[in-house]
Amino acid sequence: MQCSQIVRSSTVANLRDLGGIALPGGRVRQGLAFRSGGLDRLDLTCDPAFAALGVRTVVDLRTERERTARPDRVPGGAHLLVADVMADPAGTGTAARLALAFADPALANREFRGGRAARALAADYRSFVTAESARQSYRQLLTALAHRDGGPVLFHCTAGKDRTGWGAALVLLLLGADDRTVTDEYLSVGVAVQAAFAPVIAEFTAAGGDPEIADAVFGAHPAYLEAARQAVEDGWGDVESYARAGLGIKDETLGHLRERLTV
Repeated sequence: MQCSQIVRSSTVANLRDLGGIALPGGRVRQGLAFRSGGLDRLDLTCDPAFAALGVRTVVDLRTERERTARPDRVPGGAHLLVADVMADPAGTGTAARLALAFADPALANREFRGGRAARALAADYRSFVTAESARQSYRQLLTALAHRDGGPVLFHCTAGKDRTGWGAALVLLLLGADDRTVTDEYLSVGVAVQAAFAPVIAEFTAAGGDPEIADAVFGAHPAYLEAARQAVEDGWGDVESYARAGLGIKDETLGHLRERLTV
């Protein structure tokens, strides 16, 4: 299995370097594209592993509510890009409903048992592809990663699984990674996410919440990634066409992305 390399940070959860992932004829260049959970606990004074990365750009994929509740701690000198994937309520309402319901186990059970939570997550993955706010956000991410003089880029959401997971998949697909590599990378973060949110999951289930719902929310499931990829195929045919027509990425930018991130 070829996956991103774990960075042992003491204050940032689920921090990984996409560098080293195998591509046809090469691999992803190390030290330029990082993914993680939120940066609200970042403390460079006691986290030399993170400080050593030299992150120059942070792309925050979270909602305004998430950013307000837990603001990023951005490294000094780094540029923060707010790229709210879920700002378009028409495309991403299911996640908001699920987040609210998760705080009330009885409500969550009524609304999301019987596979409905997993279907809600799959719907959001489709919206990561189709919603206008999502397309703007992933255009920002790809443009930042393609910037020749931009230095290392870190992109994140809250857990580093869903919005971040699709972002990583999109980058790898555009770099030419095969399906197995993309899927392995997506699934590789599942254990770390469930460990990070173990207290939340335990509280939810202890209060009567259905474990199936917790697994749907905090698990990395192939069906979610497939939902996003199917939305690309349905709307644009393939990822190249999606990047150009759906995201408005110029051929020059795609060229810079591949030149910068592959070796």
